[in-house]
Amino acid sequence: MPKHILIVDDEKDIVALLVYNLEKEGYTTKTAHTGTAALKEAQNLPDLVLLDVMMPEVDGLEVARRLKKETATAGIPIIFLTAKGTEIDEVVGLELGAEDYIVKPISIPKLLARIRAVLRRHENVDTPSLLPLRFGDVEVHPAGYRAIIAGREVGFTKKEFDILVRLATKAGTVLSRDALLDAVWGDDVHVIDRTIDVHIRKIREKLGSSADLLETVKGVGYRIRERR
Repeated sequence: MPKHILIVDDEKDIVALLVYNLEKEGYTTKTAHTGTAALKEAQNLPDLVLLDVMMPEVDGLEVARRLKKETATAGIPIIFLTAKGTEIDEVVGLELGAEDYIVKPISIPKLLARIRAVLRRHENVDTPSLLPLRFGDVEVHPAGYRAIIAGREVGFTKKEFDILVRLATKAGTVLSRDALLDAVWGDDVHVIDRTIDVHIRKIREKLGSSADLLETVKGVGYRIRERR
């Protein structure tokens, strides 16, 4: 089955360019020119979303935020396409669960390589365990891609969930930043140094009363520890 990509951009020339090159590579595509249309089209669960930040009606950051809050769409990988290129923009994108961040003007070969890398990671997730994992009042179900905290299901982005599973599987063991980056992102994608820190912060926010069990070991990495 060809992979289906949703292209979201209000610049029709860019959309046409992306459609042509992606379909030439064997992908199927759908397009949206507003944030509202993107949210509606995403309910059809594309394999990946290419998302411009500066969008009419609802901007790309808000589109990503809403998609990552819904259980059905939280696992869809997002690559931001934008003319904005400051570090703070990249950090915001990562905080919202984006897989990657590409600044316009777009290099088609680079974009195609990034898309292949993201889709490959999502096809070949190396899940350390398929059995339920528990710590504090948290239950992590890798096979069902679900996390239940204090009896309530909580949505995590794909990267957040993969990090959480790895830490929970190795509870009591410190995992370094590099180990988590290699396991979750692979070694073929460039990410900024603070990527893990950004995701750990978001995971802690969602863990609620068990957030203190996700411990930072200064200068080493992170671990899930037993409650004392």
